[in-house]
Amino acid sequence: MNKITIVRPEESQPARAIWYDRKKYVTVNFIVHKPKDVQVDIQTDKMILYCKNDTDDVFYNVLPFYENIQINDSRERVYDRSIHILLRKLKPDYSWPHLQKDEARPSWISVDFDNWRDWENELEDGKEEFDMYADMIKEMSTKNKGEAPDMDDLDSD
Repeated sequence: MNKITIVRPEESQPARAIWYDRKKYVTVNFIVHKPKDVQVDIQTDKMILYCKNDTDDVFYNVLPFYENIQINDSRERVYDRSIHILLRKLKPDYSWPHLQKDEARPSWISVDFDNWRDWENELEDGKEEFDMYADMIKEMSTKNKGEAPDMDDLDSD
């Protein structure tokens, strides 16, 4: 397997990134309009991104991860307006409180609250909701509801 080496360009800026956490994966989306010359180096403890946009602005990001990841099951995909990175956690079912090892968050990283879920208690919360719904259905089916309403006024004669 040929390992790519990405050298930091002299003039570059970090691409804006939004991320969210799931049980087995962490997703990072780098927002770059019409990315080209995209190079991504995903390692167990960090990732490096290099690309240009349609106006040849150079973007370079180094992202040391909060925890180690599985590199063989992590992928990147380039879209018209972003670069999606899917990182498989080495320890599934373990919540990442932040994306990087360092708690000080750079200004170019933000949380994707539209896709974020508090999945740690997801199984218990869903079961509790289902039990409440099942009890409500059971209660509605066992109560004496009386006679059916007279609907003679609905005839269209």
